[in-house]
Amino acid sequence: MNDRNFADLLKRSLGENRLRLLQLVVVEATERSLPLYVVGGAVRDLVLDRPLNDFDLTLEGDAIALARALSSRHGGGVTAHTKFGTAKWFLPKELKDDHDTLDLVTARSETYLHPAALPTVKFGTIEDDLHRRDLTINAMALRLDGEHFGELRDPFKGTDDLRGGIVRVLHSGSFLDDPTRMYRAVRYSGRYGFQIAEDTLALIPEARALVEKLSPQRIRHELDLILDEPRAVAMLKRLDELDLLSAIHPALGNFSQSHLAALKSDDPVLQNRNSRWALWLMHLTDQEIEFINDRLHFTAELLKIMRSMTVLNANLTVLVGLKPSEAVDVLESYSFKALEVVSAALPEGEIKQTLSRYLSDWWHVKPKTTGHDLKNRGIPPGPKYNEILRRLRAAWLDEEVKTEEEEETLLENLLR
Repeated sequence: MNDRNFADLLKRSLGENRLRLLQLVVVEATERSLPLYVVGGAVRDLVLDRPLNDFDLTLEGDAIALARALSSRHGGGVTAHTKFGTAKWFLPKELKDDHDTLDLVTARSETYLHPAALPTVKFGTIEDDLHRRDLTINAMALRLDGEHFGELRDPFKGTDDLRGGIVRVLHSGSFLDDPTRMYRAVRYSGRYGFQIAEDTLALIPEARALVEKLSPQRIRHELDLILDEPRAVAMLKRLDELDLLSAIHPALGNFSQSHLAALKSDDPVLQNRNSRWALWLMHLTDQEIEFINDRLHFTAELLKIMRSMTVLNANLTVLVGLKPSEAVDVLESYSFKALEVVSAALPEGEIKQTLSRYLSDWWHVKPKTTGHDLKNRGIPPGPKYNEILRRLRAAWLDEEVKTEEEEETLLENLLR
C-alpha cells in the first residue's frame, strides 16, 4: 500500500465540489507555510479504497487563524474553541455540497493524569497528534500543502495492519488511558471483518475494571455508534464475549438472551438506533431498565419507549383470546413505537397477529358518530359521551356493525 499514489487517489475519491473546497484550504495553508493534513479515519478509508464522504483537516499551526482567513477570503462564518485550537468554518453557499461546514484542528498532544480521565491537551506536531490516536489504522496522516501533497505519514505501520486485517492499539497503556478504545476496537474489527491483535486482546482484562469510571455520556456514545453500524448485532455479541457489556452494567451481560441477538442487522425494524436499543433491553425488568438508565442516561424519548416495551413484553400473554375491542383497550396505553418494535420481534402466532392488526387497522378505527352528533341529540356533555363512543367503536372493531346504518341502529338502542 505504501507505494500507491495517494495524491491521485485522494483526488479521485473526492467529489468535484469537495475537491475544490480542499484545494482552497491547501492554497491558504501553503501561502502561510502551514503543514496541512487529512488525518485518521479519512486516510484509513482512502487506503482501503472506500468512499471518502467527509474529512477533518489538521495542521501544525493556528487552525483558528486559518479558518478566519478562509472566511475572510471566501465568505462564511467561523466558530472557534481556543482551548482546543479547533475551528468550524460555516461554508458560503457556493462551497456547500452535502456538508455545510468544515472542521479545522490544530495538531495536539494529550496526556492522561490518571486512567480513564479526560486528557490534558497541548498543541504539538503531527507526530504528537498521531500518537494520541486509538488504533494504528486510525493513526495515519496525508499531507496536503505545497509540494508535499499526497505524502503519507504512517509511524505506527497502520497500512501494514490494514493489509493484514488487524486492529491494534498504539501502545500497551492505550486502554488504561481511555477504556472507550476497547469498544472502538471491537467496532472497527466488526465493520471491516478484521481480527483484533492478540497483544491488544491481552490488554483488555486489566482495563475492563476501568469502564465503571467512564461517564454515562462517554460510554453511551460508544454504544450509540455501535448500534448505528450495519453489523451491530455481531459487534455486541463480540463485546459480550469479552465481558465488556457486563462491565458497563451486569444486566447488559448475556446478550444472547436479548431479542436483538436473534435478528439480523438488515432486518427492517433495526434501521433505527432507538429500535435497536429497545430490542436489546426489552427482556429486562422495569427495575433493570431504571438501573441501566442511571448508568447511561438515555434520552427521554428512548426511555419512554423502553419503559413501555418492558411492561408490554411482561404482559403479552393477556392478549391471548381477547376480542379486537378488548385488545385495543389493552394496547392503546402503550407507545406506538414500542408496539411496532415488539411486533417485529415476536415469532408468528396469535399475539404477533393481534399486534399487527392493531398497528395496521384497529388503532385508527372510530365510530361515525361524534361528540357533536350526541350534543345535537340533546345529550348533555359528560362521561356518557365517552361511554357511548367507546361502545360504538367496540362494535366496529368486533364487527357487530359494518355499516353506518347499523351503527345508527345500535346508537338508537343505546339511547333508549
